Amino acid sequence: MTLTAQLRIEIQRTVAASLAEDVGTGDLTAQLIPAATQARGRVVTREDAVVCGTAWFDATFAALSPVASVLWHVRDGERVEAGQPLCDIDADARTLLTAERTALNFLQLLSGTATVTRRFVDAVAGTNAKIVDTRKTLPGLRLAQKYAVATGGGTNHRIGLYDGILIKENHIIAAGGIRQVVEQARAIAPSNVFIEVEVETLAQLREALDAGVAMVLLDNMSLEDMREAVGINAGRAELEASGGVNLERVRAIAETGVDRISIGSLTKDVHALDLSLRHIEE
Repeated sequence: MTLTAQLRIEIQRTVAASLAEDVGTGDLTAQLIPAATQARGRVVTREDAVVCGTAWFDATFAALSPVASVLWHVRDGERVEAGQPLCDIDADARTLLTAERTALNFLQLLSGTATVTRRFVDAVAGTNAKIVDTRKTLPGLRLAQKYAVATGGGTNHRIGLYDGILIKENHIIAAGGIRQVVEQARAIAPSNVFIEVEVETLAQLREALDAGVAMVLLDNMSLEDMREAVGINAGRAELEASGGVNLERVRAIAETGVDRISIGSLTKDVHALDLSLRHIEE
């Protein structure tokens, strides 16, 4: 996935915030090391994974030392095996020690997100279903985690409340019905904003289709109901399945014929990749 200008700005923001909370007024322990001491480090993965977060790692070292050098042996999106070296770092020892935790935090988190996404993508391979993320992201790291999902082969849903309209049960009740709320949404939505309606029953699906909705979320439906929904839909709208999705069940969901499967756990229940930064003797 390409790093957009917006994402590059976000990288600088999140790295600065993370260093500020970790380093504060200064790394007291690093001051035990003479300022002129040089060091080399190597990051090794302890488990199979999909790499993601190299730009955040680089930015962390660059923020502390303009002469620090990171040589990557892999790129974002590549699969790696346990024991494989990911990169080598040359910097003064103080910079290496101070940057280590923050740099690894980003690399571990984003690689973990990319890795679990790839597992879901692989699980539905050969079907038409896309694996889609949600807004259930870690506060302050939404763009980073969305990038990680895309790096793992997933598809980004809306970034926030401003770039898509997802009409849920309470919106429908407050507006007086599906047709009414869809009409209101069309009246305010810019041309580049999608409108999606969440339904819980096949009757509601029919209402949404009659209202001309182009995207419908099937909320916590059984496999049988999802298959029937695909038949009722007959290609009129894009159907998204959501709720209760896990690796054991995702293939069966995809085989019902839905177009998208949204999974909050991709970004909410994060397993950080197990990495080690080893200091190498010159």
